[in-house]
Amino acid sequence: MSLPLKIALRYLKSKKAHNAVNIISIISICGVVVTTAALVCVLSVFNGFKGVIQDRLARLDPQVAITAVKGKTINDADSVITAASKVAGVAMAMPVLEDQALAIYADYQMPVRIKGVPPNYHEINAIDSTIIDGNYALQDDVSNFAVVGIGPAVNLRLRANGLRMLQLYAPRRVGRVNIANPIDAFTSDSVFVSSIFQVQQNSYDQDLIFVPLDFARNLFDYDTQATQVELKLQPGAHESEVMKQLAQVLGPSYEVKNRLMQQSESFRMVNVEKWVTFLLLAFIMIIATFNVISTLSLLIIEKDESIATFQNLGATRQQITRIFVAEGWLIAMLGAVLGVVLGLLLCLGQQTFGWLKLSADPSQVIVNAYPVQVVWTDVVVVLLLVAAIGFVTSLVTSTIMRRRLQ
Repeated sequence: MSLPLKIALRYLKSKKAHNAVNIISIISICGVVVTTAALVCVLSVFNGFKGVIQDRLARLDPQVAITAVKGKTINDADSVITAASKVAGVAMAMPVLEDQALAIYADYQMPVRIKGVPPNYHEINAIDSTIIDGNYALQDDVSNFAVVGIGPAVNLRLRANGLRMLQLYAPRRVGRVNIANPIDAFTSDSVFVSSIFQVQQNSYDQDLIFVPLDFARNLFDYDTQATQVELKLQPGAHESEVMKQLAQVLGPSYEVKNRLMQQSESFRMVNVEKWVTFLLLAFIMIIATFNVISTLSLLIIEKDESIATFQNLGATRQQITRIFVAEGWLIAMLGAVLGVVLGLLLCLGQQTFGWLKLSADPSQVIVNAYPVQVVWTDVVVVLLLVAAIGFVTSLVTSTIMRRRLQ
């Protein structure tokens, strides 16, 4: 350990001659501790909300989805499925067809999104775990069934396993419109409702209805087309490697997306809020470090006699300056380490006991307490921020010392 650092450590641990210097030193360290802990906690809360969103989206979004770069549909979905199934790591591939329609039930109607899926679609995601009324089913030997989101179920006043059929209307995709008989401009079909699902994500619950794939193709005038091909990967498969191989096999005409890419807008919003909050707290931390500069200024004044003694003993100006620069670094890093430890303890307590509750009706929210998830890269970013601020503090300190030693 260098001599300037040893002396700086002694100054940090020793009691100052004036109580004001002691108090300001404690305030300086506490300011860094509190802001560092706040950064760790706030970033962890945003990570927690992101994890909740990922968990919810994982129930209906496929692990990997393939879509056409140009056009609305994949014209020959079967060939894409065959090619994708040969890629190592792909366990299952299914075509789906999604489009807009008008749903009518008794005296109620609303526009909805119809998503046609194979009968075993529940094997590719966890849709059957989101059922809140009825039993998941899309087909039997006699009838087709619909799995309806909570939004259409409420707006259309329908329940699962009712005797009345749900009527669906879609504009004809091919052919001419007969103005004298506008109803001919639509194709229609009816389906029983087997179950109602709820994911607690507005993009799914609001207007989505699942029907059998053949039923959807007949309703929308398609034969072998699909809007996307959804994949389930084998356990332990490396997602990025599988996506890279799929892109090579399928070529530039198709786009391969994971869950984050499929819901890029939702995650982009969370990330923007997270890092805007980080910048605001970083600004508060910069203000808090002004106390460190004040502490060092007072310490320099208090140690005038010691500085003179060092000079008489042959210490150079650079060596003396390094003592107080090291003091600034020690205050900043001590506050950072204590702040990170405090932040991690608070996050652990929130995870275990859920101290902070969401101020909302528990029946209307996904989680009752603020979720937290510590990501170590965030902790590293916080430490780097404190180190950068400590570097600036050291530059200011060295400037003060050079002027004082002139």
